[in-house]
Amino acid sequence: MKLSRNDKRKHRKIRIRKKISGDGQRPRLVVYRSNKYIYAQIIDDTQGVTLLSSSSKAMPEATGANIQSAQLVGKDIAAKAISKNIRVVVYDRNGYSYHGRVKAVAEGAREGGLTI
Repeated sequence: MKLSRNDKRKHRKIRIRKKISGDGQRPRLVVYRSNKYIYAQIIDDTQGVTLLSSSSKAMPEATGANIQSAQLVGKDIAAKAISKNIRVVVYDRNGYSYHGRVKAVAEGAREGGLTI
């Protein structure tokens, strides 16, 4: 049986998650992209809790699923993280290729002051 594009992404995600883990000192910044929106969360894997989240769905200035919206989401999550005294994160691209919107979130977070 041929795997779908999303199934292949899930296999890549599992491979990545074997190597990447977020803790209290360096939580994990994970990105999810859908056709309409882009989402970002900062997760502490040792406690199993989501510390912060941001999405283009909740931001009125982010219109559509484009690179500008993704950069705004990255800047927004960085601002929230810095307000909670989180400065260093591990970036989890969630099985997606590191280009386009996924890359824009990382660049926006770096512009916002996070160290990835």
